[in-house]
Amino acid sequence: MSTLEAATTADAAETSCRPKSNSPRTIPVIGVVTPQEDVQGIFKSMDLNRIIRLLEVNDKDDLEEKQLNSVTNLVQYYQNGFPLRDLAQVFKILSLCADKIEKQPCFVEPASDLIKLCGLPFLKKKVSDEITYTEDTANSLALLGELMKVRSSKLRIQICKCIVDFYHAQPPKKHIPGYQQVSSSYKIKMAEVGGLAKAMIQSVHLLEIQLIEKLWVLKVLQHLSTSEANCTLMVKSQAASRICAHLNDPDPSEQLLFRSSEILWNLLEKSSKEEIIQQLSNLECLLALKEVFKNLFTKGQSHYDRQLRNDILVITTIIAQNPGAPMIECGFTRDLILFATFNEVKSQNPLVKSLKLSNSYEDFELKKLLFNIIVILCKDLTTIQLLIDGKVILALFTYVKKPERLKIIEWSAAQYEELQLHAIATLSSVAPLLIEEYMSCQGNARILAFLEWCEHENSCFLHGNSFHGTGGRGNKYAQMRYTLRLLRAMVYLEDEIVNTDLCERGVIHQLIGIFKTMASRPDEKEDAIALEIQSDALLILSGLCEHYIQRKEMFGTEGVDIILHVMKTDPKKLQSGLGYNVLLFSTLDSIWCCILGCYSSEDYFLEKEGIFLLLDILALKQKKFCNLILGIMVEFCDNPKTSAHVNAWRGKKDLTAASLLIKLWRKEEKELGVKRDKNGMIVDTKKPLFTSFQEEQKIMPLPANCPSVAVMDVAENIRAKIYAVLGKLDFENLPGLSAEDFVTLCIIHRYLDFKIGEIWNEICEEIKLEQLKLVTSDKMSLESITAATENIGKMVATLQSEMIESQARQDVQNEQRVYAKIQATHKQRELANKSWENFLARTSNAKTLKKAKALQEKAIESSKYSERPQNALFHQTVIKGLNTTVPSGRVVTVESTPTRLLGGPLADTDMALKRLPVRGGALQRVKVKTLNEPKKTAPI
Repeated sequence: MSTLEAATTADAAETSCRPKSNSPRTIPVIGVVTPQEDVQGIFKSMDLNRIIRLLEVNDKDDLEEKQLNSVTNLVQYYQNGFPLRDLAQVFKILSLCADKIEKQPCFVEPASDLIKLCGLPFLKKKVSDEITYTEDTANSLALLGELMKVRSSKLRIQICKCIVDFYHAQPPKKHIPGYQQVSSSYKIKMAEVGGLAKAMIQSVHLLEIQLIEKLWVLKVLQHLSTSEANCTLMVKSQAASRICAHLNDPDPSEQLLFRSSEILWNLLEKSSKEEIIQQLSNLECLLALKEVFKNLFTKGQSHYDRQLRNDILVITTIIAQNPGAPMIECGFTRDLILFATFNEVKSQNPLVKSLKLSNSYEDFELKKLLFNIIVILCKDLTTIQLLIDGKVILALFTYVKKPERLKIIEWSAAQYEELQLHAIATLSSVAPLLIEEYMSCQGNARILAFLEWCEHENSCFLHGNSFHGTGGRGNKYAQMRYTLRLLRAMVYLEDEIVNTDLCERGVIHQLIGIFKTMASRPDEKEDAIALEIQSDALLILSGLCEHYIQRKEMFGTEGVDIILHVMKTDPKKLQSGLGYNVLLFSTLDSIWCCILGCYSSEDYFLEKEGIFLLLDILALKQKKFCNLILGIMVEFCDNPKTSAHVNAWRGKKDLTAASLLIKLWRKEEKELGVKRDKNGMIVDTKKPLFTSFQEEQKIMPLPANCPSVAVMDVAENIRAKIYAVLGKLDFENLPGLSAEDFVTLCIIHRYLDFKIGEIWNEICEEIKLEQLKLVTSDKMSLESITAATENIGKMVATLQSEMIESQARQDVQNEQRVYAKIQATHKQRELANKSWENFLARTSNAKTLKKAKALQEKAIESSKYSERPQNALFHQTVIKGLNTTVPSGRVVTVESTPTRLLGGPLADTDMALKRLPVRGGALQRVKVKTLNEPKKTAPI
């Protein structure tokens, strides 16, 4: 291209639009300006407004050639891409061309060429152009979707190709000096802003016959649906239902189904899942999915067909979660049950008569997906009869057995293990709905036999690779875990036939044995799963024994031992997150259901210090356990042997059970926001138990069968249980209580009176709200009750004040006694020091004096001389030592404070003080005895 041709003016463009002649038409070629030329004016020479005016003229027949030439020149001029500043005018020209296509098909070609150029990167002269021309760009790209309404296959396909190029941008043919390319992400963003996806979805119904165009539109939607913003727009245009309804359209290329399923997946992942499910939950969409799945299941042979089949099944599974989806009405449920069970239960249905699954990965995934959708379908109770007809329970139970080595299994060992676990998990959901089918298949016998295999036989093939097989590598923990879940689901139905059959088959002793086996394997890597197995075993035992004394007796001492084993768990493990909390909850539930009510088990529990262990756990003050433990304590206290155990218990710092319960009461009231002063006394005598929630809650008239706020408060916190336990322990004889405890105990003792008063207050308030007028006698009775309740509060407050004052006086007396003790000790020390000084003054022997001083220094160093109150004893010991070691000379025997007053080295100081007034003084006179000749001195 020459530079001269690149600089062609509007006149040259106009000349090129002249009518046809015999000579071939020459089209000016627009080149790229070289760096030496004025790069600022490259696109200024094309007068787009003149072309627009030319195309807007419709009443002249001789202008068609000029119009075509002008658009053709435009295409040539912008062959390297459109600048953002010109987009609005270029798309105006494109729109005018599209309007002419119906009457003038010759405009299809230039319009397609313009659209093709839109696939190239746009150009910007300034960095700010992207912001400046945002609106123009968004509106221009939105026009591409509107042009899909033009009845031209070539134009529609070109539009689709252009949009696809947004996501696969091609590099420009040449670099344009002075301009930069706009990134492809900018174009994609502007397409989102302009709502291109919405327009493309609306064009789907226009293409019901044209397969090629439809495939191109689906390809575009496949790209657009990768964006959340586009998916939101598509959902608003009912994209899911529109696409799903055409899944069965004829398509020799097999692209329609693939692209449609991909779009549905993107919509489910990137937009409102609930909205998509709602759009697909209609008869038309489900019939289409059913036919597609059935064809792929029975006729699909390739790897691609199997993958697509599984994708359709997953989409169907998501739809089946909607209870309103007509799965049964369209016959899809019946077909899915047939496909899920035909391999285990032989069927004569022609759909599966000659069908066989392979052990390929896709077929293996299909089998698991079919198990999964059965769990979802059975939530609709109308499906039960179809499950019975399809013999689903029998099919699933074929996996609940020891693998047969000699049998040829089409699945690999790892695959069979995973299917086995999946089948057992599915049974946990299905079997409780089909009790008769479960019992007819000997479900209990199969489960217990399988549990026995899990517990005793050696592992033979267990891999633990799947989700359900977590922690089951090299052992049978996974099998045991899911089997116990199934058993727990059946027991908690409380069906007498099922539970009686289980007990007759020895399930109680078997579960106790399983628990012991798991508990005897400490420090296993699968500790969390082992704890879950133990928890489930205890929960099953609780469900079986709760209302039956005979079964509690079968639980017996062996069962009590496993409960005590759990209760001795190190409290630090409760915070490990492995499941010790759940196990402890199950254990406490077992105490309630398996021990309470059976006197022999209760006595054995007490004998083994079970109450001590319960109180140890309660002393942890973990709120999640307190309610249940206190409930157990209330029931246990009905046993006359319990009180002695409770009163004998001591916690840290010699804490008693009564003091612990009172501390829990104070803690609970603090959390509930009950008003108390700094000493724990009642603040409001009219509402002594009111919580912050009750204060905020407005009283309103309620039906007679509806509990009020005051009544609900009894069940929602532990105060009532603490009151019940202390009441059964006798309020008057509780050991180890402090003054603060006694102050709180006054409130606890009157809990029931206060609670009754609250209820009467509520009755008064309801009467006022309903504006009822009471007769005189009722009014007087109500006033008397209200006054009596308030008087009880005042009486308790007075008693609390007296206790606090008495304690204050006691504290003063204790302080005075301590001060007197200090004075007496100081006086003893002074007299002892004086005796010591007298001894030193009378000692003339230098060696004796030296030894005495050495002993004195040694005593000071060992901190015994100045600190011990019995200093006189030390002096006597020193003197005795000196007397026995001095060979000759005067021997002096000094008698100081008598030992009968001091009581010896371990004497109780308080006791010594108590004896002082009787003797008339603490010390006796010092007697000095002189001997003429040396002799042995009697010991002091």
